Amino acid sequence: MSLTPSQIKAPELGEPYLLTPGPLTTSFAVKQEMLRDWGSWDGEFRLMTARLRDDLLAMIDDHEGAYDCVPLQGSGTYVVEAMLGSFIPRDGKVLVLSNGAYGQRTAQTLAYLGRDYVVIDKGDYMPPRGVEVAQALAQDPAITDVVVVHCETSSGILNPIAEISEVVYAAGCRLFIDSMSAFGAISLTVNDLRYEALVSSANKCIEGVPGFGFVIARKELLAQSKGRSHSLSLDLHAQWATMNKTGQWRFTPPTHVVAAFLAALKAHQSEGGVAARGARYSRNRDVLVEGMRALGFETLLKDRWLSPIIVTFFCPADPKFSFQRFYDLMKDQGFIIYPGKLTVVDSFRLGCIGQIDEHVMRQVVAAVAKALAAMGVNDACPPEIAMTERTRLSA
Repeated sequence: MSLTPSQIKAPELGEPYLLTPGPLTTSFAVKQEMLRDWGSWDGEFRLMTARLRDDLLAMIDDHEGAYDCVPLQGSGTYVVEAMLGSFIPRDGKVLVLSNGAYGQRTAQTLAYLGRDYVVIDKGDYMPPRGVEVAQALAQDPAITDVVVVHCETSSGILNPIAEISEVVYAAGCRLFIDSMSAFGAISLTVNDLRYEALVSSANKCIEGVPGFGFVIARKELLAQSKGRSHSLSLDLHAQWATMNKTGQWRFTPPTHVVAAFLAALKAHQSEGGVAARGARYSRNRDVLVEGMRALGFETLLKDRWLSPIIVTFFCPADPKFSFQRFYDLMKDQGFIIYPGKLTVVDSFRLGCIGQIDEHVMRQVVAAVAKALAAMGVNDACPPEIAMTERTRLSA
């Protein structure tokens, strides 16, 4: 079921809405769960950890029991590094599919780990397509693994995971997915899509708070990774083995975050699961984009690549527009937005995820209109170079 305006309202305690890719606006029920202390070795908390793992596995429809879920303390980047360091062989070679800051971070992590890699860099505007991935794999038989970001939130691109997966396995390679900002809202069921492992985080589409990430990986892969990790604390095999043996995290767990996450999982299930969560976010995006375009704004991406997670807009060409002033005016009205991360033109991003719905998005558009008026910006159209670059690079 979708949430109604009475269920999503102005955040409690005068908090602003977070129009970001996470952390994001959470429900009062999620916040309330953090008011109790938990013993990290206590039997009740161990049951909470087990329930967390089971509920996350249920989202991929693994009826054969081939996968397991391993939560890990830290930010999303921690668990991405843990996945790469634990699962990529030291003599392997990785093809990184990059079209933004997080693909670039994957390459940077592999460099730190001393793993050989090559990059297909699509810039800010376009996704990697199956045909070019297939060509890269055919030209370099040394490549063993492919890593892709599911939703690249530096631009908002939703990458075509299914066609990428098909060509990766046709070439005899393995696929690893950074689904940090998509898991929980976009389907990744193993009946429809082949991959070795995915990673995500508590504070994204499941609408928990920051504090841990998790990997969902083939059990066979986890078993084979023993002794491979470069790091004591990021060793996924050791974390997996300890949890399966004792039910405990190896090191101090984020107990309050886990409790909050279970409340978020309950709400996710009540809303209707992945399909319903994704549908609400898609409505948020559609209302936002329609309203912003009516004000004169243009999206970085063409419609076919717009994700329901976050949307990047070009900054207006009007010299009276200042992003910092715009940010402050939006915050004064109860909305925290995100700057862009593009290399060519100035931009900003508005998130569609969290405890917000289409009614809130209409308020966002109204707040943008007021901010423009306060700055004396009469036309939100982007500079000509922005549209020229979008046309040139997405042709």
